[in-house]
Amino acid sequence: MRRVLAVHFVPCALFVTCVYALVRAGSFAGRSHWSVALPSDPAATAGALLVMGACSAVLAMLLYPFQVRAVRVWEGYWDRWPFTAGLAGVLTELQRRRGRTLRRRTEALSARDPNSHRVAADAARRLAARPFEDDLLPTALGNALRAGELSAGERYGLATLTSWPRIHMQISDRLAAALRSARTALDAAVNLCWSFLGSGTVAAVALYDEPGARWLPLMALVLITVAYKGAVTAAQAYAGLMHIVYDLHRFDLLEALHHPLPDQENEAETFWRVSAFFAGRPSSRLPYDHRDGPLTSGLHSSSTGDAHGSTDA
Repeated sequence: MRRVLAVHFVPCALFVTCVYALVRAGSFAGRSHWSVALPSDPAATAGALLVMGACSAVLAMLLYPFQVRAVRVWEGYWDRWPFTAGLAGVLTELQRRRGRTLRRRTEALSARDPNSHRVAADAARRLAARPFEDDLLPTALGNALRAGELSAGERYGLATLTSWPRIHMQISDRLAAALRSARTALDAAVNLCWSFLGSGTVAAVALYDEPGARWLPLMALVLITVAYKGAVTAAQAYAGLMHIVYDLHRFDLLEALHHPLPDQENEAETFWRVSAFFAGRPSSRLPYDHRDGPLTSGLHSSSTGDAHGSTDA
């Protein structure tokens, strides 16, 4: 319920309220009369709240299936359209130059400047939250998420994008709650960006002939900036939690798949073969190990041997 309210209902309610106020004030037909924007009696107020609540709920339900797409647009996946593809190239180059600037800061240590170590440490921290140059996206949000998507499992030989849906089922309750909280904050911030963008656009159209009210669309731009910064911060926290998931639960994934645990020397090779199978290359073979599998406990109590076999994985 908390996620539904924060992620879907509240951003839609803000947009609906903005449109309602502009319509009530007559902003689309001429000069705005803000004195009549609010209902004048309790009955009218209750009716307005009911209408706005219903419209917000319907809009939230209509937009719910597009949540992933809503985040991906702000991440910078713009290659489908020629104009945005060109813009993505320009912004990606800016992100690349920003990364090089951060790298120079990490190397600019001076014994005479006591603040240089602090600046270098901050630059190193920000660099660690970014993907490699070849994998950069045009936006800070996209790079914050991609840093987790391309490195969380790869440190152990697992492809994060293909293994994440499976390893996510093995995590502990406390880690799952932390992931839900970070994801809720991320999605809520992104939807607030869309809500403020829509409100600012509608306000700019309705108030184009009222110079004294043009601060409202500008205020929407400020709110978009704040919400976007919050989305980037939440994305960095989410990417950090993705790393923790693989640190703590990568072997739980093998146990759930009924594969034997590797030794230290073969860990990367084992996880690489698992990732190859997830990617649709069944030539990678791993043995099954059912001795301690939860699905077979008690089924072979009368057998004299163990239930260890080798088949295609």
